[in-house]
Formats: sequence, C-alpha cells, structure tokens
Amino acid sequence: MWFANFFIAASMTMVIPFLSLYIGTLGNYSGDYVQTWSGWVFAITFLIAFIVSPIWGRFGDKHGRKLFLVLAGFGLGICVLLMGFVSNVHQLFILRMFMGFFTGFISMSQAFISTQTPKHIAGKVLGTLQTGNVTGSLLGPLFGGVLADTIGYAATFQLTSVTLFIAAFFVVFGVKEAKLETPKMESTSYSSIEVLKHIIYNPVLVMVMVVSMFVQVANFSIQPILSLYVSEIHGSTSIAFFSGLAFSAAGLGNLFMSRNWGKLGDRIGYEKVLIVLLLLSAVFFIPGALVNNIWQLVIVRFLLGMAIGGVIPIRTAYIRQVTPLNIQGEVLGYNTSVRFLGNIIGPVMGGWLAGLYTISTVFYFSSVLLLVSGMALLITVKHESKHSMGHYPAHLS
Repeated sequence: MWFANFFIAASMTMVIPFLSLYIGTLGNYSGDYVQTWSGWVFAITFLIAFIVSPIWGRFGDKHGRKLFLVLAGFGLGICVLLMGFVSNVHQLFILRMFMGFFTGFISMSQAFISTQTPKHIAGKVLGTLQTGNVTGSLLGPLFGGVLADTIGYAATFQLTSVTLFIAAFFVVFGVKEAKLETPKMESTSYSSIEVLKHIIYNPVLVMVMVVSMFVQVANFSIQPILSLYVSEIHGSTSIAFFSGLAFSAAGLGNLFMSRNWGKLGDRIGYEKVLIVLLLLSAVFFIPGALVNNIWQLVIVRFLLGMAIGGVIPIRTAYIRQVTPLNIQGEVLGYNTSVRFLGNIIGPVMGGWLAGLYTISTVFYFSSVLLLVSGMALLITVKHESKHSMGHYPAHLS
C-alpha cells in the first residue's frame, strides 16, 4: 500500500501543475477564459469527491476496501489516459468530473490500513503510510515538469496513466484484505442515520472533522498563489524552480515527522497531539508573511510541513479509535468529504484575500484559522468527561 500510495500521489501531482497550461493548448482561448476554466476544471474533481466519499466509505465497509482501491486505481488511470486525447476544454472538464468519483484512493487506503492494524500502533503505521503519499507528492511535480518539457502535455497525461495502472496492480496482486471479526458488543450493520448519529453524538469527533476542513482551507488558501509570492520576494529568475522548492519544502518537513507524530499519538493520545500540531502550525504560518528572501520562506515552509503533515495520520488514527469497526470506512468517508470541501473553499478564500489586501494577509488568515481550530478542539476535549472519551455512544454500543 505504501508503493501504491506513492504511485497515486506522484501521478496526481505530475499533471496538476501544468493543468492550466494544457487548457491553453486546447484552443485559441483568451487568458481570462483559461483562468476561469482552470478553476472549474480543478474544482470539479473535489466537488464530486465531496459528494461520493461517504458512499464509497459505506461500500468499503460492506464489500471490502480492497475492491474500491482496485476500482479507483483503474478508474483514475482510464480518466488520465483519456485526458491525453481531448480536443477541447469541455472534454477535459467532463473527464475531471468522472475522476472525482475515484479520487478517494489515498483516504480509503488509510481506512484500509487503519482497520488492518492494532489500535495501539495505528498512529505509527498510518504515519509510515503517509510518507508514501508525501514522497510521491515531492517527486511527482519534478518528473511531470521534465516530461512535459520533453514530450509535451498530452503525452505526459498518457504516460502518467501507466503509473496509476501500476498502483492498481500493486493492490490486486500485492495486498490481501484480512476478514475482521466484529467485536461481540458491536452490531454487524448500521443504517446511514445511525452512522450520522455516531458522529453527531461524539462532540470531539465532530470537532476533529471540522478541524480537518479548516486545515485544508488554511493550507490551500496559500498554495495556488505561492508562486506569485515567490516572484514578489525573489524576482522572476528561475521562478519555476524556486516555486517548486518552496512547495517541496513543506512536503519534506512532513516526510521527516509524520511517523514520529503518529508514534507520539499512540503513546499519549491522538487528540492531545492534534491540538499541539494545530497550535504549532498556527505559529509557523506567521513568519511566512514576514520573510525577505526565498531561503527564509523555504525554512518556514519546512517547519510548517513538520507540524501540519502530522494532522492526517493522527486524525485518521483518532477516528479509528472511537468508531465501531463496521462503519469506520463511512465515517472516514464523511471526514474526507469535509476535507475536500476545504480544498474548494481554500483557493477561493486565499485568492479573494490576496486580491483585496496582500498575499501576506493570507498567511495571517491561515494562522488565525489554525489557532482558533486548536483552541476549539482543546475546549471540546476538556469539556468531555474522561469516562466518555474513546467509548461509543450508547446507541452504537
């Protein structure tokens, strides 16, 4: 699953950086037209994923998560392959829409590994899995840029589909899904209403999901305009290289620390570590607005990546801990939905704030959002009595 995640993440990040440039080659379009459609083509995938994630989660709970992972791998491969043959932006939009149906591969792989792992080491194992995703995300843009410059955009899409098919074959031939026995105290099946009740009746779980969305809003508010910020503080010299460096620095920090944060969560409690990570992320976002050169920005982004990168495995491990086995996929599906909602809101919010004020304002906004998230989670955790933590609500016990 580590290698499958690596290939999926690398493939996705190989084509995303030049998506808008590819649109420009599909017709005699104006700059405004390309920018508008770039936004729609980018967002539609997350919008569809937002809708279908809980449905796929329930499917995984009932029919096995390996089956979804295979369908998602081949589905993504076919969509990306066909993107290399489109002749206009509308065809690309439709394929990106279909792609949204299969976008939950990495989140489902986390649910899959989570359920196959003993609770007491879930954080460490999920942190290790996360490094596959991060490594792919670091190398993807590099190879994608080289391929696009060498063989062109369309051929890069076609070639990228091969790595997606490889990821699917890794799951087909390299992964065995062990059938899990439902604990005697748990029911073997739940209705969707019962699943929603489980979430709503657990205030800390609700807050963890809300925090998931805010983290994505904070992160994605700066990502689309980071290259513009690099241009402001560094100039136009080798802008693509230094923008990539600033992007990759956060991923590198993530790679260094995600497994360690998971281990710490296993030892002292996932909600405690999540609060610390949110507060640290809030602190590390602020210097981004104050840097004077590219190397300061790279250092700040590295520190931010060390903190914010631990949120995903810790969050997944916490949901694993407080959710009955038979509905973990569906609950994680709802969490994935709110994350994708953050992916949609973040770029819009960041672009609006940068246009209204400055790019530095976006860093302050993200810092405040993460600080409020950390404090809200801290208050919620303290408010819940100790005996209720880690237990299922009465109607699911």
